[in-house]
Amino acid sequence: MNLRRERSLASGKMGFPCHRPDQVPVLLWLLLLILAPGREQSGTLPKAFLLLEPPWSRTFKGEIVNLTCKDDHSWAQGYVSWYYNKISLGSRPGTIQIDKSGYYSCKTPRSSFSDPVRVEFLSDWLILQASHPVFEGDDVTLRCLAKKEKKTYEKTFYKNKKKMRHHSQSEVTIHSVSRDNNEYHCTVSSEYFWSPWKETSKALKIQVQELFPQPVLRARPSQPIEGNPVNLKCETWLPPPRSYIWLRFCFFREDKVLEPGWSNSSELQIPTMWSEDSGSYWCQAKTATSSIIKESLRSQIHVQRIPVSDVNLEIQPPGDQLIEGGDMVLICSVAKGTGTIAFSWHREGTERSLGRKMVRALSAELRIAAVREQDAGRYYCSADNIQGPILSKRIRVTPKIPASHPILTVKTPRALAVVGDMVELRCEAQRGSPPILYRYYHEDVILGTNSAPSGGGASFNLSLTAEHSGNYACEADNSLRAQRSEAVMLSVTVPVSRPVLTFNPARPQVVVGDLLELRCEVQRGSPPILYWFYHEDVILGNTSAPSGGGASFNLSLTTEHSGNYSCGADNGLGVQRSYMVTLNFTGRLPATGTPSYSPKEHQEPSWSGPCSTDPHTPPHSEPPAVMEPQPVYSNVNPGDDNLVYSQIWSSQQTKGNPDTVSSTIPLRGPAYHTQAWIHGLARSPRTHRRNEEPAVIYSELKKAQPEDTAGQAHEDPAENYENLPCAPSALDH
Repeated sequence: MNLRRERSLASGKMGFPCHRPDQVPVLLWLLLLILAPGREQSGTLPKAFLLLEPPWSRTFKGEIVNLTCKDDHSWAQGYVSWYYNKISLGSRPGTIQIDKSGYYSCKTPRSSFSDPVRVEFLSDWLILQASHPVFEGDDVTLRCLAKKEKKTYEKTFYKNKKKMRHHSQSEVTIHSVSRDNNEYHCTVSSEYFWSPWKETSKALKIQVQELFPQPVLRARPSQPIEGNPVNLKCETWLPPPRSYIWLRFCFFREDKVLEPGWSNSSELQIPTMWSEDSGSYWCQAKTATSSIIKESLRSQIHVQRIPVSDVNLEIQPPGDQLIEGGDMVLICSVAKGTGTIAFSWHREGTERSLGRKMVRALSAELRIAAVREQDAGRYYCSADNIQGPILSKRIRVTPKIPASHPILTVKTPRALAVVGDMVELRCEAQRGSPPILYRYYHEDVILGTNSAPSGGGASFNLSLTAEHSGNYACEADNSLRAQRSEAVMLSVTVPVSRPVLTFNPARPQVVVGDLLELRCEVQRGSPPILYWFYHEDVILGNTSAPSGGGASFNLSLTTEHSGNYSCGADNGLGVQRSYMVTLNFTGRLPATGTPSYSPKEHQEPSWSGPCSTDPHTPPHSEPPAVMEPQPVYSNVNPGDDNLVYSQIWSSQQTKGNPDTVSSTIPLRGPAYHTQAWIHGLARSPRTHRRNEEPAVIYSELKKAQPEDTAGQAHEDPAENYENLPCAPSALDH
């Protein structure tokens, strides 16, 4: 128990040095009498007291003694009620003269009766006198007095008939007397050789007055309320003649000393009283020398308890602002209630309490660290101070869950993503409070957004182009935290275009035994690309281009190599075949051995469009019906020796197969080499397909100079290159 001491002056006690009354100046003594606190407020009036002049309670008969009545306020004002042997003498002045033996007492309007004082007037020859007044703990003077004093007398003092001192002086001092039944007397003697004698006084009991009355313990308030302070006071008083004496006080509950133990203050404040502090209280008062100690009667103090009421639960942060992973504080409070209150916290559906605290306060809190999703529910608390638990209202708590790292799934209609495919970007966060906003990124550039109002995932559709290859990611954001998915790589495959077959070297002296390079190349297509080379639809071989571009196949020419050549390209999305090119050999002579592109020996492949995905088994069909080729255009002025005569023919198949090109070079004038290509399909208007490019004929003529034995042209090829669209009249034929 924490006790706070409040210092105060003890009743009738002032902070002056200790002196005998006859050593204290009269004015100061009067001041002490005036300032000494009264007992009226305690309900007990202080006692009056009597002073004798001369200050002896026994004297010789025939003498006069002045008797003065005083109280602890001041000198008695006005009339005093006097009593002799308990018989009232009426109201008289504060000082009267007496000459009769007996018990005297007095009372003032502001005091209770004084202790009676026995004054004796004796006719004895020898008397023993004691000073008056005498209080507990005082030193008292005893005087042995004879009517006729002589220096030759020898005086002896006795206590309870036992010799105390033997000397010739007439006075003796007894230190720190107490209220007891001891008797004293004295003797005088003389040694004359003719007649020795001895005289004995009458026995005397010293009239020792109480220094301070038995203390009284008072508690304010007498029935304290739990949680409030109590002031204890140990009341007693000192008579004005002894107001300079210091008293010390100590307070007890049951048999336990209350802090701070002995002190100079007659009051003790207990800041807070609890129900368990109820019990028996008492106090002690003693002089500084501890020669006199007195204790009060025991007083029962019962501490009243107020039951709890208005139990309330508060949640921080509020339930709609609580985020998973954060701390939640549950504060339980009561409007009223005293003593030790037991607080407990609960969640609906859980038998065990979340926590319990015993405090001497009107509120307590419970902290739940790192709230999880399963902590959602309805919470309440209870409070009890032995009057029975009272519950608070229930509060629903739903922790908000930040979005987790989403998972991006790219759904394609086939194993490989191909230009033109519609792909679905599916983004989904496994956890997160809705609504969730999803953002879709391609190489950190946002493609679009989608919302999931009820949670779950969302999708974004994208039509692929060649530029859509790269890293994709998505982001989930529910206003608590934005989370980015891992990147997903998407490769968009571009199907190969129709390849173009060319030959190297492309010179007129190509003869049997030469090494001919067949070059196959596509303009577009995702690598790797596998190229196949065909002679009359028989596979010659294949070559791979891991990084794209074209590929070559070398062939050592024989006479059997005349015929139709083509190539195919495949990057896993289907084979594309080139147009067929006819190559004829007639012998090893340079003139006759020059390859010619003759439409008569031209033969189309048996398929139109892409080939089978397995290039090792090229498809076959019935041989197509060959029509007589028709001239598309020709060079005019054949009589000019410097002009090369060249014709380009286009043949059409009856079954709609791709066109083949043949070229015939008459051997006139210097030797020349001609290459010709047709891009697209040159068909009759009656069989022309929608959305096909118009046929464009490319003709390149290179003149071999006589002095150039290697057959290399020195002219700019551009000067001998001409593009002519197919004339409708020619195509109609």
